[in-house]
Amino acid sequence: MALQFRTAYIAPSSRVFGRGELVIDPAQIAKRYLRFYFIIDFLAVLPLPQIVVWRFLKSSTGSDVFTTKQTLLYIILLQYIPRFARVIPLTSELKRTTGVFAETAWAGAASYLLLYMLASHIVGSFWYLLAVERYDTCWQQACKHNATCNTDFLYCGNQYMTGYNSWSSISDSVLNDACPADSDNSPFDFGIFDQALSSGIIYSMKFVTKYCYCLWWGLQNLSTLGQGLQTSTYPGESIFSIGLAILGLILFALLIGNMQTYLQSLTIRLEEMRVKRRDSEQWMHHRLLPQDLRERVRRYDQYKWQETRGVDEENIVQSLPKDLRRDIKRHLCLALVKRVPLFENMDERLLDAICERLKPCLYIENTHIVREGDPVDEMLFIIRGRLESVTTDGGRSGFFNRSLLKDSDFCGEELLTWALDPKSGSNLPSSTRTVKALTEVEAFALTADELKFVASQFRRLHSRQVQHTFRFYSQQWRTWGACFIQAAWRRYTKRKLMELQRKEEEEAEALAAGSGSSGGPTYSIRATFLASKFAANALRGVHRNRNLKSARELVKLQKPPEPDFSADAD
Repeated sequence: MALQFRTAYIAPSSRVFGRGELVIDPAQIAKRYLRFYFIIDFLAVLPLPQIVVWRFLKSSTGSDVFTTKQTLLYIILLQYIPRFARVIPLTSELKRTTGVFAETAWAGAASYLLLYMLASHIVGSFWYLLAVERYDTCWQQACKHNATCNTDFLYCGNQYMTGYNSWSSISDSVLNDACPADSDNSPFDFGIFDQALSSGIIYSMKFVTKYCYCLWWGLQNLSTLGQGLQTSTYPGESIFSIGLAILGLILFALLIGNMQTYLQSLTIRLEEMRVKRRDSEQWMHHRLLPQDLRERVRRYDQYKWQETRGVDEENIVQSLPKDLRRDIKRHLCLALVKRVPLFENMDERLLDAICERLKPCLYIENTHIVREGDPVDEMLFIIRGRLESVTTDGGRSGFFNRSLLKDSDFCGEELLTWALDPKSGSNLPSSTRTVKALTEVEAFALTADELKFVASQFRRLHSRQVQHTFRFYSQQWRTWGACFIQAAWRRYTKRKLMELQRKEEEEAEALAAGSGSSGGPTYSIRATFLASKFAANALRGVHRNRNLKSARELVKLQKPPEPDFSADAD
C-alpha cells in the first residue's frame, strides 16, 4: 500500500496514440489510489482475525466462545472477498503491461504451481473450519435431545453452573453415541467432514500435522474436482462442495493449463522441428526424390538446427528499430568482418553500413554455392569452413585451375566489379568460377543491391589500397596472374633454348670448317653436317610451334575486368 502512493500511472485520457502520458505527480497518484483501491486494500490487509483471536477468543468464557468463534469465521470468509478482488486484477495488469507473467518457462510454471498450492491451502483451511462447525452442531443437537444437558455446559468456564456435575458424569457417553468419529451407522451425517473426524485432526494439538493433512485434502479434491466427495443434505456443505468443484475446474483450466503451456514452451522448438522434418520426408517421398538428394536435405536441416536451434534470427533482428538493429549487427558481425582483409582497414561508418546489411548463411558439405557461368547475386565472406574454387575458363579444353578458400576469404568478387562500375546495368555479372563447400560453412552474404548501395554511398571503397587488397585476394586475379607468369616463363625458357641451340650450331659449323681446311674428305663431312643441321632445324620448328601454341593458350585467358577505382578517397 505504501508503494501504491508512489507508483506512477498512465492517464486514461492520453491513450489516444502510443503509450500515453505517464503521471508522476505524487498528489495525483495519491488522490487516484485513495479514490479507487485504498479501501479494498485496507480491508484486505487489516489483521481482524488476529485481533479476534488474541483479544477476544482467549478471554471469552461460557457461551461467549461460540459467538466469538462464529464472528471469527465470518470475518475470515468476508476478508477473502477484497483479497480476491485485488489479486486477480493485479495478475491481469501484470500480463497486460509486461506481456508475460514470468521471464522464463520454469519461473512461470513455478508461479502458477504456487498459486495452485495457495488455493489448496485456502480450501483445506475452510474444510477444517467447517468440520469443527459440523462437530459443534452435532454436539448441540445431542445436548438438546438430552434432558440433563444444557448447551452452556459444552463450553469451558461453566463448570460451576447448576446441574453441571450430573451432566459431566454422562457427557462422554451421550456425545460419543450421538457423534461417533469412526462409525458407519452414525445418527449424525457428517458428509465430507467425516474424514476429518476419523483422522482425528480436529482433536490433535499438533499444528504441523493439521496443516499438512488439510493441505493434502485441498490439493487432492481440487485436482479431482471433488469427484470423491459424498455430501450430506446440509445446505452449507453442498454449497461448499459446489464451490470446490467450480474452483477446481477454473484453476485446472487456468493455472494448470498455463503451467503446461510454460513447460511446453521449453520443447516447442523441438516439436516444430519434428513436424517440419515429417513434412519434408512426406514431400520428398511424394516427389520421388533420389536418395542422395534426400540425404542432403536431411543434413542441411540437421546442421541448421544445430546452429540456430530453430530460431529465425533474421526476422527477429529485422523487427527491431533501426538503431538497435545496427548495434546488434555491429556486435555480431564487426569482429568477423574485420577478419576479412578487404575490410580490415575501412573506417567505422563503412563497416557499420556493411554489418547492417550482412545476412548469415549456412552451407553443408558438397553444396555448390555458385557454378561457372551462373549470375552472381551475392558476395560471400567466409567465417568458418573450407571451399573449393574451380574454373575452366568457360569450358576451354586443356585449361583447369583449382584453389581453396578458407576463413577470412571471399568469393563472388565479380559482383564488386559490377557494383563499383557506375555504368553497370541491372544485369548481374556471370561467375567465372565454380565454388563448392568442402566442409560445413558459415558465412555472411552481401546481396547485389546492398553492395551497390554501399559502393555508391561510401567513397572509401574507391581507394587504391582497396584496389591492391582486392587484386591480391581475388581468386580471379590470382588465376590470371599465375597464367600470365607461366606464359612469360615459357617464353623466357623458349628464348634461352633457342640461344643455346644457336650457340651449338655455331660451334658445330666452326668445327666443320676446321676439318675441311685440314685436307680430309670434306665432301662426306659437309654432307653429314648439312643433314644434321636440317634435322635440327626441323625438330626446332616442331618445338617452336608447340611452345607458341601453349603460350597462346595461356595468353587466351582474359584479364579480369578492372573495378572503377578512379575516384580516389580524399
